[in-house]
Amino acid sequence: MKTLKLFIGSGFGSGYLPKFPGTWGSLFALIPIYYLIKLGNWYAVPAFVLVTSILTLWVSKTCEEEWGEDPGKLVMDEWAGQAVVFISIFFSGHLQMDFITLATGFILFRIFDILKPLGIDKLQKSGGGMGILADDLLAGLYALISLKSLIFVWPQ
Repeated sequence: MKTLKLFIGSGFGSGYLPKFPGTWGSLFALIPIYYLIKLGNWYAVPAFVLVTSILTLWVSKTCEEEWGEDPGKLVMDEWAGQAVVFISIFFSGHLQMDFITLATGFILFRIFDILKPLGIDKLQKSGGGMGILADDLLAGLYALISLKSLIFVWPQ
């Protein structure tokens, strides 16, 4: 069970990649997110956020015991936060525009997750699985608001 939890916590191995595991985790999360959006079901991405959040809470204690407090290899929280960015985003069906939307959402999330402005840093300090997860969910929310604002002012 421990090996399974570490594998899931590492974002199915993406957290093991060298240098910047959070960025790798967020990048790998775009693969299922893209296909969930393409499904066209309004609930697919919120369900993904819920599942990845529950998984983060489930594996975080084991990951911290193995890798230390709020370990970099634990990136399932990045998967959850990255998915929040795309909760109400729809694709145009034009591959280039869809790629730009994904890339912009990814960059915005990484900016908020790395810089931790507007109270994100305080959530991270709350400790444990909830602290590990909550800062990424808030970073995802700020990135979602930013992405929606960009789409509104720059629709095409």
